[in-house]
Amino acid sequence: MLQQDHQEVTADAGRGRSGARAFVERRLTGPYRLVASTALGVIALAILGAVMGPQWDPIPLTDPLVVENPSTAITNAPPLKSYPVEVERVTVQLDGTTVQAKISVPVGAPEPMPGVVFVHGAGTGSSETAFSDQTAAMAAAGIVTMVPDKRLDTYSARHRDYVAMAADYERSVQVLRKHAGVDPTRVGVYAESEGAWIAPVMAAKDKNLGFVVLASAPVVPPREQAAFAADNYLRNTNVPHGVFRAIPRAVGMALPGGGFEYADFDVTPWQRQMTQPILMVYGTGDASMPIVQGAEQLLRDTAIAGDGDVTIRYYAGANHGMKIDDVMPTSFLDDLSGWVLGLPATAGAVPHIAGDQPTQEFLAAPVPEPSWLRNGDVVIATVLVAGVLLVLPLVLVPTARVVEAVRRRRGGADVVVHRFPRGVAVRMVLCALGALLTVAALVWYLVSIAKLALDYAHNDWVVKGGWVLVRLLGIAAVAAGVLLLQREREALAAAGRSAQGVLRAVAFWSVVVGSSVLLVVLAYWGVFQLGI
Repeated sequence: MLQQDHQEVTADAGRGRSGARAFVERRLTGPYRLVASTALGVIALAILGAVMGPQWDPIPLTDPLVVENPSTAITNAPPLKSYPVEVERVTVQLDGTTVQAKISVPVGAPEPMPGVVFVHGAGTGSSETAFSDQTAAMAAAGIVTMVPDKRLDTYSARHRDYVAMAADYERSVQVLRKHAGVDPTRVGVYAESEGAWIAPVMAAKDKNLGFVVLASAPVVPPREQAAFAADNYLRNTNVPHGVFRAIPRAVGMALPGGGFEYADFDVTPWQRQMTQPILMVYGTGDASMPIVQGAEQLLRDTAIAGDGDVTIRYYAGANHGMKIDDVMPTSFLDDLSGWVLGLPATAGAVPHIAGDQPTQEFLAAPVPEPSWLRNGDVVIATVLVAGVLLVLPLVLVPTARVVEAVRRRRGGADVVVHRFPRGVAVRMVLCALGALLTVAALVWYLVSIAKLALDYAHNDWVVKGGWVLVRLLGIAAVAAGVLLLQREREALAAAGRSAQGVLRAVAFWSVVVGSSVLLVVLAYWGVFQLGI
């Protein structure tokens, strides 16, 4: 390098003062040219990322639901008694399979008794462990409870049919109606979370269903609820504004591998056919559900149905599982049992809306659909193809060396030996590593944020520092690409493309294209967006 500089200085000196000044300008403008080119590249990627997909701009909720009384007590509910409980286990025949169910029976309670079938939320559901607090309290109060195992052979992350699931749970309702000591006209359902998409179907199809309890009900379609929950979780974790761009792009696209048809299931038509008494309960500490909007929507839907009575209760600080510090409030269990035992007198009792004042900052609304990378399979395939392009030089360059060695043995000293221009190979490695490391860092960051959000935890080192790290790696990857292209242009001007040979040229462009594709994908997910 020193010898090269000496030669350039000597050549410039031969051209006089203007030549020396040109040499100095070349040396001074080199770093500035790199910075300017990198900045231009980042700006271009930021603009491209902004126009490639939807932004996230949730609509504020401007119509708050006002509770009528801070007490959750159910008017007209009878005094609760305590009975010993016996547990039975029965087999429920479904279409194509059977499930086990646990029935808890109050001993000595006046007959005929009301009964309730429990409908599970998302995930697996065992009759032995699910709803243990609710069944213990209700059975002791004089209500026969039945918890069937969740049917899993037709239930997976990709495929769920809520209408078919309603038919399965209806089989348990029929079993409980025939149970000794149970009043078949007073058998209803308790549905939690995802189960609240199933229970309205049951109620619409079975007009003889005695009542419906909806606990932590999403009400809006699953895709809208998922975006709403993600937004709330991220706000609670205090992530940078730019991270929110990922919500519509991840939730709004067709997820990789197909399936997930249930993501757009709309329970509204079924709720508009519900005429049974309904008890809807939420915890005001539940950030995953639209606890104001859900209640308002149910009130509108049942009003269309005509004669459904809705009682709504909010429990201060209770989470999605209706628990506070892993303990289910006694007030909730008492209200639940009292409401069921007091029907029909408790169905229309006032106040209709009571308890803790709920808050909901934004509406759960339809999620914007990405205009470009709307298919998850395409996104995954794009990243995989880019990754293959980046590792392809590991095959092409050794192959080129083998071919050249064979030619030298056959043709002797006259065979041209191709090489990458000086500095190109190193810059190719830096360019590829920069893009790959940024993708890996982004994946790590999103996973870490998801864990923090689900745990309602805060960690500024991860939330703020991690995002800065990802963006700095992205800028470094752009700079590495600029250095690679600059060096290749200089080498091309000096020796021509033929100096490196066909295979090495393919390897070079493989790195350029692969890195460029990954940088565009990173821009799509907000790594290069301007501002914080």
